[in-house]
Amino acid sequence: MADPGFFKKVHQVAQLVPYGRVTSYGAIAKYLGAPGSSRMVGWAMNASHNIPDVPAHRVVNRKGLLTGKHHFDGTNLMQQLLESEGITVIENQIQDFQTLFWDPFLELGIDL
Repeated sequence: MADPGFFKKVHQVAQLVPYGRVTSYGAIAKYLGAPGSSRMVGWAMNASHNIPDVPAHRVVNRKGLLTGKHHFDGTNLMQQLLESEGITVIENQIQDFQTLFWDPFLELGIDL
C-alpha cells in the first residue's frame, strides 16, 4: 500500500515547480531521500488530479517524455498544459528539457 505521507511530500515538492519549468519523477524521489522510488512518485502524481494546485503536468520522466499523459483527462491535456506555459512538446518529448529542468535538490537545498 502506498504511503500517504510520502504522497503528501511528493505533492508539496510538485507545488514548488515554477511555471514554465519541469522536473522528473526521479528528481523528486532523490530529493525526498528515496532515489529508487521514481515509480512511487508517478503514482503520487496520478493520485494528485483531485488535489488543487498540484501541477502534475510539470513532472515527467528523466528524458523529458510525457509518460504520465494517459492519466490526464483528454487526449493531449498534459501537453496542452505544458504548452500553455510556453514549453514546446514534440512527439511527447519536451524540447530543451535540460534548460527547462528544475532540480529540487539544487533549487531547494533542504528536504521537506
